[in-house]
Amino acid sequence: NKNLDAIQKCLNDYLERKRLSFPRFFFLSNEELLEILSQTKDPTAVQPHMGKCFEGINSVRFNAENEIIEAMLSVEGEVVDYFKPVNVVAGDKKGAVEKWLCEVQDTMIDTLTRITGQCVKAYADSQRDQWVTEWPGQCVICVDNIYWTKEVTDAIESHTLPNYFE
Repeated sequence: NKNLDAIQKCLNDYLERKRLSFPRFFFLSNEELLEILSQTKDPTAVQPHMGKCFEGINSVRFNAENEIIEAMLSVEGEVVDYFKPVNVVAGDKKGAVEKWLCEVQDTMIDTLTRITGQCVKAYADSQRDQWVTEWPGQCVICVDNIYWTKEVTDAIESHTLPNYFE
């Protein structure tokens, strides 16, 4: 019984260290995290758990060799290609899923930041129905809110808010 308790404590400590190195692992149960960590030679083993780790990402697209993550995919089928693909086997990332998932997170943020910047510029130069379909949904919602806030602020400051709603 003491041995079993000691093993359980060591396992919990190990999982806690992994969660601290990649905090999104806190969204996973111990069983789910163990499933990922027990298959570190297979980077695609994270696929069933991407939705729990990253809201809005259902899966990622690997290259043919399953070594490079090229894009993120939503449940709805929207695909966003990464500006800088993530190599999951380069250097100390090989077998260290928490390290390359941190890079996936950073790449996701960088990619969406860049795309949102491009989307802001395109908003002013495009027809709305065309613009909405050309950009990732998250960026469309963000940019739409930026412009709505600007327009409402301008209407308040110019005392034309009632006209804005017409």
